Amino acid sequence: MHPTPIERTLAFAAACAVFSLAQADEKPSAVLDEVIVTAPQISEPLTVETDPKAPRQPVPAHDGSDYLKNIPGFSAVRKGGTDGDPVLRGLAGSRLNVLMDGEAIQGGCGGRMDPPTAYVFPESYDRITVLKGPQTVVHGGGNLAGTALFERRTKTFEESGARGFLGALGGSFNRRDVIADVTGGAPQGFVRAIGTRSTADDYKDGAGEPVHSAYTRWSGSLLGGWTPDQDTRLELSLDRSDGEAAYADRSMDGVKFDRTSYGLKLEQAHLSPLVEKLEAQVYRNYVDHVMDNFTLRAKPMTSMYMVSNPDRETEGARLSTQLALAGSTALKLGVDTQKNKHTLRSASSMMTAPDVEALARTPDMTFDNAGVFAEVAHPLDDSDRLIGGLRLDRLGVDNEKTTGPGALSSDTDRTRGAFLRYEHGAASGLTSFVGLGHAERPADWWERSTYQGFYLNPEKNNQLDAGVIYTGGPWRAGLSAFYARLDDFILTRNDSTARNVDATTHGAEADMSYALTGTWKALATLAWVRGDNDTDGTPLAQMPPLEGRLGLNYDDKTWVFGALARMVDRQDRVHVGYGSIVGQDIGPTAGFSVLSLNAGYRPKKGALLTAGIDNIFDKSYAEHLSRAGAAVAGFTQTTRVNEPGRNVWLKASIAFD
Repeated sequence: MHPTPIERTLAFAAACAVFSLAQADEKPSAVLDEVIVTAPQISEPLTVETDPKAPRQPVPAHDGSDYLKNIPGFSAVRKGGTDGDPVLRGLAGSRLNVLMDGEAIQGGCGGRMDPPTAYVFPESYDRITVLKGPQTVVHGGGNLAGTALFERRTKTFEESGARGFLGALGGSFNRRDVIADVTGGAPQGFVRAIGTRSTADDYKDGAGEPVHSAYTRWSGSLLGGWTPDQDTRLELSLDRSDGEAAYADRSMDGVKFDRTSYGLKLEQAHLSPLVEKLEAQVYRNYVDHVMDNFTLRAKPMTSMYMVSNPDRETEGARLSTQLALAGSTALKLGVDTQKNKHTLRSASSMMTAPDVEALARTPDMTFDNAGVFAEVAHPLDDSDRLIGGLRLDRLGVDNEKTTGPGALSSDTDRTRGAFLRYEHGAASGLTSFVGLGHAERPADWWERSTYQGFYLNPEKNNQLDAGVIYTGGPWRAGLSAFYARLDDFILTRNDSTARNVDATTHGAEADMSYALTGTWKALATLAWVRGDNDTDGTPLAQMPPLEGRLGLNYDDKTWVFGALARMVDRQDRVHVGYGSIVGQDIGPTAGFSVLSLNAGYRPKKGALLTAGIDNIFDKSYAEHLSRAGAAVAGFTQTTRVNEPGRNVWLKASIAFD
């Protein structure tokens, strides 16, 4: 009987641990920074921080979901070559808050062609932070799964000068990426310009079958900052992006993803001994999305020309202050608002492609949310502290549709969020934590519109999180576990309906790195989640399978070599036809293993050349969380959208200041 992929993972991890412990007394302490990132590690309780400009394997990400899926606990729903939906601990859609420089953006497509992460160009940001679970209240409500922050933080200049980052990547399937990020300034201010472009042709799966998946994406950002002193920053930003993408899971493709964003931020520190910091932000995002069945594919002779053009305008504001209370206690208070309006226009024709832009838009729904929050961090002593928060939100929804549930009516939801976490840090390098969180999430536009659930009850999540983090000598390890009770969980069905059920989920993530020598390091991660639909007595749909990763890296500060093995167990706990707005269960899946290799060379300070081969044995497989393959002319239809086969890539980058 052959061992399963996860059994091989556990056996290899155990062997690594035994070898590492046997060598612990013989080798000097050393903790190496990762040059090629394979799985970002937990940095503090329930928090993962990573540098999106650092090279990584598998092939460096071109959108937000592609980046997040390499963090333990995350998965991504495959639709084509780009714009997958991120899933954290089995929860997806608006259960995961996604903010770009503090700004909220939601896509327009009813079929999730453009989730928020579709408008993320990872290397145009300075830091990505993931906060797992309902363990914060300052970044918006509804964070049942967690929060993903894509952040820019332009450093101030001590004297006049310039700095920048340039990168280029080429790979299989004609993948071509470029990025330029250049900042010039002086102590009083700066100007920063960022441009990215990423393109790829249809990829081939491990069986050599082409997948309808080509894409082109570009973005441009311009930021101007005024920094008259060390405590003051005023920043104005403009972001533009667009692209097109082929989808293997549906009858239409995305031919326009036009985004325009404006933002203004003010930060003022040390206003008084009490007021440590004041932050204010306003922004506007506009997304204009077009999809059709003829631009990027051959239209079947028997079908009509079809085009759809939804859009969404989002306006938001946020004001917060951080107070320095007695005993090093920090209190953050704030309010935030967000209003977004969705409209739609569409057309079809048997003879010629219709001009959808000549049509008037039909109003759809408007969402108007206002929230207040307070979050406090209170040290109990030198090694213990309490962190807690409370949040209240009010959401008003106006439905301007003339047909369907809730036509020409409105709805109001009042929701709450709260958490309390205890953290203990020992001198030995061991940090432990336990937290209880509560989050509530009203039904979103997709659930109210696409799945006809205008009057659904808000979801309510009561979740317990606990874990440990250890840093000492050659070791770096983290373990977090959770148990969640989900009342009024919104379950969708493939007949475009949705209803509330009660559910539970529980699981864990673990990561470990061990410096075997001054140049060799071993890495391992594990992620597992299980969900139950308590109302129906079935497994909760769209739960990812058990997954493990093992890595071995060499780094002598000039040359870098590494190997990464990803092993995924089978998943047979399914509820076929049920799921969430990002997809429904198709059926059980088999396990698989994928091996990838990488190498790097630093010719000079700030310069780096990296290369990799992903899926080196050209494995043909599909992820459990994948959309069903559609019939696309000229392509073989598959049960799921298969993953890319062997993928060779080369990336060069240079940072200067």
